[in-house]
Amino acid sequence: MISFVGAGPGAPDLITLRGAQRLAAADVVVWASSLVPDALLEHCRPGVEVHDSKAMTLEEVTAVYADHPDAAIARLHSGDPTVFGAIAEQIDWCLANERSYEIVPGVSSLHAAAAAAGRELTVPAVSQTVVLTRLADRTSASMRRGEGVAAVAVHGATMAVFLSAARPDALRDELLGPGSAYSPDTPALIASRVSWPDEQLVETTVGELAVDLQRLGTTRTVLVLVGDALGRSPAARRSHVYAPDYEHTFRGPAPAP
Repeated sequence: MISFVGAGPGAPDLITLRGAQRLAAADVVVWASSLVPDALLEHCRPGVEVHDSKAMTLEEVTAVYADHPDAAIARLHSGDPTVFGAIAEQIDWCLANERSYEIVPGVSSLHAAAAAAGRELTVPAVSQTVVLTRLADRTSASMRRGEGVAAVAVHGATMAVFLSAARPDALRDELLGPGSAYSPDTPALIASRVSWPDEQLVETTVGELAVDLQRLGTTRTVLVLVGDALGRSPAARRSHVYAPDYEHTFRGPAPAP
């Protein structure tokens, strides 16, 4: 079995119980030291065969799979493997080679950043939509027409921008492009290495985003969140589910006064 395991955002105790169990049972582990702290390997048993994928190609990774046809293999991905995890082509290999596989979900840096900042991403009457995207740059061929930061900025939803900290000016410009629902005053959050020992959180605005990204001094493992839900103002409206005058399956109408 090949297990694509979400390592979580960084802290070794933010991996799921199932993910830790898969690491503990693995004969072979493939992981990227550039994205996942080596503290996560403490979940592995002594003597496990470990391959660092930070400089490997897909063919070199799948060669490890091919060399261990009967082994329990844990492929450790940062965050959640289904979000910018590059697992689709690995799954294709598994199907073509009749290898069984599973995906073990992980805690995304998106959720870890919101938790560290103490914010809800879906605030009633502010934002009920969260968009995950990135800038198109060297890998622009992966971006379909109509996707990307500028295309979805028109909605004004809470936006999580991955893999884009190296182009701060371009990111700001796309967030404030023609038709955007954001303004220079829209709240933004920069989360660097969230849940790692050297975590940095910078509360800023879209207008100041480029300057603050440049000051950060790093471009890897950086997530940018944008949207009015990140503001510090009290919620304008309560959630319906706990409102006393809102009926649902488990709660009838409020008693008459």
